[in-house]
Amino acid sequence: MRVLVVTAVPVERDAVTRAFGDGSEVSVRRVPGAEIHRAGPFDVLAGEAGPAAAAASAAFALASDRYDLVISAGIGGGFAGVAPVGSLVVAGRVIAADLGAETAGGFVPVTALGFGRDRHHPPGPLVRAVADATRAVTGDILTVSTVTGSAERAAALLAAHPGAAAEAMEGFGVAEAADRLGLPVLELRAVSNAVGPRDRDAWRIGDALAALTDAFGKLIPVLEGWTTHHDRHDS
Repeated sequence: MRVLVVTAVPVERDAVTRAFGDGSEVSVRRVPGAEIHRAGPFDVLAGEAGPAAAAASAAFALASDRYDLVISAGIGGGFAGVAPVGSLVVAGRVIAADLGAETAGGFVPVTALGFGRDRHHPPGPLVRAVADATRAVTGDILTVSTVTGSAERAAALLAAHPGAAAEAMEGFGVAEAADRLGLPVLELRAVSNAVGPRDRDAWRIGDALAALTDAFGKLIPVLEGWTTHHDRHDS
């Protein structure tokens, strides 16, 4: 089993690899546009912020090796009442929340415009297994190009996506790259802040990174079991 994990920034990457010890077991290799850190079954790279950078970095990495699964991981914002600060969210759907057009009648997603797509569906059995193992909330994770900074915008996102549990900036881009190669994708977020008015003093980035490390420490048996079942099913 070999899994590609794409984060946005190095501190998220290091939170993932820290699940495997103090770093002495981490090896590093370079591919065009990325530095991949290998720890256990995971190849982890910091692909930079935003869906475009994440997609490009993931694509380069996927072209360099063979993988069974791709995971978009890191910290993100949680919607109040669904995913509190410090919790984990695993995506039932990965949705590009702002990919579309503004019209007189409101926002229209790209699919309703008749071209493209605005969501990916991670494998349901894997999502449920990860949620059980990590005690993560399951819900839609919205990919946005601009982090929400007001109550009005948070309300608008929830109105458009009632199943939303969290928002981040990379998941849809990673999913697009994985889908090009027919690979399944998963998105896992540790909640560092509430989606809404921007208040950096209320963010708990350290707690979220620790939760991410803890989650990846629990994932190996889940992924090994799923990969084995998936291979049997495919054969």
